[in-house]
Amino acid sequence: MKRTARILILISVIMGCKKPYNPPPVAGDGSYLVVEGVINSGADSTIIKLSRTVNISSKITTNPVSGATLTVESDQNAIYPLTEITAGKYGAPGLNLDASHQYRLRIKTLDDKQYLSDFVPVNITPPIDSVGYNIVSVPDTGLQIYVNTHNSNSSTRYYRWEYSETWRFHAAYFSLFISNGSSIVERQPNQWRFFCFASDSSSDIVLASSAKLQNNIIYQNPLTVISSTSEKVELQYSMLLREYALTPDAYTFWTNLKKNTEQLGSIFDAEPSQIKGNIHNVNNPNEPVIGYISACTVQSKRIFISRNNLPDLWKPAYPYTCQIDSDGSQGPGFLIPQPNDFVPMSGSTYTSSICADCTLRGTQTVPPYWIY
Repeated sequence: MKRTARILILISVIMGCKKPYNPPPVAGDGSYLVVEGVINSGADSTIIKLSRTVNISSKITTNPVSGATLTVESDQNAIYPLTEITAGKYGAPGLNLDASHQYRLRIKTLDDKQYLSDFVPVNITPPIDSVGYNIVSVPDTGLQIYVNTHNSNSSTRYYRWEYSETWRFHAAYFSLFISNGSSIVERQPNQWRFFCFASDSSSDIVLASSAKLQNNIIYQNPLTVISSTSEKVELQYSMLLREYALTPDAYTFWTNLKKNTEQLGSIFDAEPSQIKGNIHNVNNPNEPVIGYISACTVQSKRIFISRNNLPDLWKPAYPYTCQIDSDGSQGPGFLIPQPNDFVPMSGSTYTSSICADCTLRGTQTVPPYWIY
């Protein structure tokens, strides 16, 4: 009993002696190469992104590496070139590689530095069984999207997923009028700015393994949670999910990366660990390179979720404070935005541009895959 009391006193002292510590921002000279992507051994395109790290204190958030030369090489000396699609993004059409061989990526940057990944085997990714969702209330009310998959031949037990999201939303207010510079006129249908589409890509690392299970089955592995107040579920939502089969080494890399980037911040989280990929500077093996190149087929599946299938009580919140007034004090637009000065009209109502023009945050171009 006395020992328990001493422990409680010690905990109390520790908790009561906390002092805030605000570390200075990192501003070192390190600018390390970051390699993202996989060698797609199937009929789909291989996409590799090159960038360099930036300091937290930097105003630059992305630093793509352009002008590099990239090739995929086989252990039989076959070479498959990649071409630059956009700044820092390189691609090649379906390679249809022989799965009995191993492959690696070679990178040559404009400053004549050469990087090689290790040779890796081709993993055959099993098809995605289904993508579904559950209504959850813990910790917050929302939509939890999950994936089911299995591999009957048990050739791979390690998985990673990425996804891209698209959703249809509307502006806070619908305007029927617009200024032509001197007066207010009725909008034509091609000038309506109420319905739009927006998109985003996954930023979290989503992994799963069946290595410790008797059956090679992944059941309802969580992908993401969408809040019940999100605009994503205001009208209609779609997710395109991509699945990658991993080797044990690749799974270890992604697990460590996830711990270091997503699971730090409290005393109960894992300690930071060294992230060791399989890409190296040919002439300077000690140079850090961030990334892991795998070779596999890629499976994908798309899901649509309609607002009609979600609880009626869900009320998506508009991301901006929007009001209507009669004197134009809310902003430079009336009923719908007008970026330039205009002549007010008696009886008009006004609102800010962002609240009436959905194209300021999205596009009215309907995606080719969209199903209403």
